[in-house]
Amino acid sequence: MRSDHVHAGRTGALLMAKLILKAAPTFKAKVGIPVAGGEPVPVEFTFKHRTKSALDEFIKSRADQSDAESLLAMAEAWDLDDEFNQESIELLLENYIGSALAVYRTYIDQLMQAKVKN
Repeated sequence: MRSDHVHAGRTGALLMAKLILKAAPTFKAKVGIPVAGGEPVPVEFTFKHRTKSALDEFIKSRADQSDAESLLAMAEAWDLDDEFNQESIELLLENYIGSALAVYRTYIDQLMQAKVKN
């Protein structure tokens, strides 16, 4: 079933999903966290949605932020057992060096994909 269709119960009919002009405040996406010597491990993040102008401002502000601050500004939760907070994020970034870039790319890609699809 295509992702832009909604199943309509027992009839088997497909309905087109309706576009809502104001996007949901959050969205979920899996990020492949690079692991040295192995395959990336998928971690689901709950990201904060941004409008085009808010995204432009966020990208400009990243120059003055640490990777941990940027990640806290992009996301609000993850599906790890560890609590989503500054300390845990810093531990992730310290131990999995490519994680900051992986999270950032996924975040931007998802927002841009949403722009293209909508």
